[in-house]
Amino acid sequence: MSTVTQGGTNGKRATLKDIPGEMGWPIIGQTLRVLKDPTGFGRYMRETYGDVYRSNSFFRDTVNMMGPDANEFVLMDKGRNFSSEKGWNAFLGRLFPRGLMLMDFDEHKAHRHIMAAAFKTGPMKGYLERLNDDMPSRIKAWGEAGSFEFYPAIKQLSLDMATTVFLGLEPGKDSERVNKALTDMVAASVGIVRVPLPGSLMAKGVKGRAFMVDFLRKLIPERRSVEATDIFTQLCQARDDEGNTFTDQEIIDHMIFLWMAAHDTITSSVTTLVYELGRHRDWQDKLRTEIKSLGLNDDRLPYEKMNKLTLTEYAFKEALRLNPPVPAVARETVRDVEFGGHLIPKGTMIGISMVATHRDAAVWENPMDFDPMRFSPEGGARERHRFAWVPFGGGAHMCLGLHFAYMQAKVIMTHLLPHYDIRVPEGYKTTFQIMPLIKPVDGLPVTLEALKS
Repeated sequence: MSTVTQGGTNGKRATLKDIPGEMGWPIIGQTLRVLKDPTGFGRYMRETYGDVYRSNSFFRDTVNMMGPDANEFVLMDKGRNFSSEKGWNAFLGRLFPRGLMLMDFDEHKAHRHIMAAAFKTGPMKGYLERLNDDMPSRIKAWGEAGSFEFYPAIKQLSLDMATTVFLGLEPGKDSERVNKALTDMVAASVGIVRVPLPGSLMAKGVKGRAFMVDFLRKLIPERRSVEATDIFTQLCQARDDEGNTFTDQEIIDHMIFLWMAAHDTITSSVTTLVYELGRHRDWQDKLRTEIKSLGLNDDRLPYEKMNKLTLTEYAFKEALRLNPPVPAVARETVRDVEFGGHLIPKGTMIGISMVATHRDAAVWENPMDFDPMRFSPEGGARERHRFAWVPFGGGAHMCLGLHFAYMQAKVIMTHLLPHYDIRVPEGYKTTFQIMPLIKPVDGLPVTLEALKS
């Protein structure tokens, strides 16, 4: 276990050069290696230099800190040593400014407190009803298609659900433009060109943001006074205990960020779940049996029965372990800090890796195997380091929508598995792209076979 000091360096001068590592080419550093094979590069650096190493990518010197202890030190941040805003700003500042992830300390706490009103039990029940209303027609369309690429299909479904649940609008031309805008914004976040030069990914991303700002601003005045159960209306009317509300611009910034985070992450995680269920038919049968045991009416999942889907939750957690939708977290040190015997200077970009931790053989037995029972009490869930599994982050910046993610995944499964068998070719394997968000490079071809009633 690493020796951890919560800030402070005992009078020693922290210098980046004292940390082992290699910086790569002038100017671009290791950027091309990171983009080509982020997991392979990270594995090489960790095996060569240890759990704390320095490199340079995306035009910044970076210290990468690996393993559950590092995750806990950075995410819990008991000494307020790390800025999430400064860490993510290099990637997201132009595209998702003032989103909750790009705020720190007291300001972040105040905004999160207001936003939490949109994720309380009452609003969550409303979101669930919207999902239950809209899901049957989406799943039926998949069944009628028979064979199709799952990733673009779930991406369209999650976008439509985000349009319905987040905005209270019916899918249509607006949602198509939103999909393009958000896709361009996410792609721009890891583009090598960091300024909006004509034709660059960043230029497309900035254009996408401009569309989103204009689109949302026009809707706010009406939403401040109507009764509705969508998240956008909830944010427009959200108040904390002191009666504080968001400004129009704050609503816009939070909605753009939430919208991106919700639909892109559920797209990635449910894709991995379907991939593994297609390859592990025994688990598909277990989840189907569990769902049928609830005796649901028209497949509608009641809020009160969500927690009864224990095996479904284990399987979803295992999918999130294998392919955490957000592969890494960025921070910047606001003072000199010490971790694992290394002094890290103020102003240093810090990276922790969900992918590396989740696939670490020292933490997880046979880490590349799909084994949902890892998350059962008998599978060691209680004894495992609490920061060995961090798909939703942790600490003050723990994902506010994590329960919404569980709910959406469970609703999809309850409407899908009782009616269709998920099939992939015998021995089929795909490769998952890691950055900026995890997805199968071949789109994940699947076949849905209708089950007899």
